Amino acid sequence: MARAANNIEESDIEEITLPERRDRPVTLLHRVELGVVTALDGLFSLLGLGLSSLVAGKFMRYTGPLIRPVSRKAERNFALVYPDWSQAQIRAAVKDVWENVGRTAAEFTHLKALREPEDNPRLEIVGKEKLEAIRDSGKPVIFFSGHLANWELCASVLQRLGLKYAFVYRAANNPLTDEYIIKVRARSMTHHQIPKGKRGGRMLVDALKGGRSLAMVVDQKLNSGISVPFLGVPAMTAPAPARLSLKYNAPLVQVSIVRLKGAHFRLTVHDPLAFEPTGDAAADVEALTVKINEALEAQIRANPGQWLWFHRRWPKELY
Repeated sequence: MARAANNIEESDIEEITLPERRDRPVTLLHRVELGVVTALDGLFSLLGLGLSSLVAGKFMRYTGPLIRPVSRKAERNFALVYPDWSQAQIRAAVKDVWENVGRTAAEFTHLKALREPEDNPRLEIVGKEKLEAIRDSGKPVIFFSGHLANWELCASVLQRLGLKYAFVYRAANNPLTDEYIIKVRARSMTHHQIPKGKRGGRMLVDALKGGRSLAMVVDQKLNSGISVPFLGVPAMTAPAPARLSLKYNAPLVQVSIVRLKGAHFRLTVHDPLAFEPTGDAAADVEALTVKINEALEAQIRANPGQWLWFHRRWPKELY
């Protein structure tokens, strides 16, 4: 059943044009960066899934902390959220974060090998029947997750199980790398990809109206968003997931993922967020956004070393 549904989806997506790359002038540095990315991708392909994840993870665990401008952001974020942690605890956690980032980057080219739910010992899916029920209902939902473990794998599993959805992404700063990532994602996810921001705003609505679910990573800062608590600290947060859910009656379904050991994962599909609208649109959007953040918080606090702490998630004046 899942395989048949997946074939329908693959046929469907072939008719969808991939989004244009970010509209920026291409510089020499952009070309050099793309060369490094493609070279590493080729190396990871040759090494295979398990070895490339191990090598990249251990390499970044010990070299990442030396990149001080980036590591300092993570250290400050940890100190803000966990004020009782010692510097030794924070430094150890930052090493975990770097290792997870390295592993995730190496695993990007192996998403197809990782996502097979039927016979792959590397992936355990809890709540698979919930995804199948959503797929068979034909009614759109909004899947949400955060930058935890291998966050790219969540959307790849949706495609493998035949769900009709659009993946919402933040365009890479480098237009060449952006184009490359879009094409790689198209091989293991949906071709229907929507960039965040003004460029993709109308497309989000059209997707839901057309019966297509959305898959969104919703833990990044949005300066034009609303201020609600995140990990116990006020943070500017995108209201779009809550707003779209309320306006188009699309349930919010969290998909969380945990790295168990090395390149082994447990993906959990949660029940839709329970929420009863009051009729006050602004208050409802804020309250539902709080519930989204609370759901993400639970996953981050359970495995803090697997979240991407390098984001500038909170206002500067709080540090």
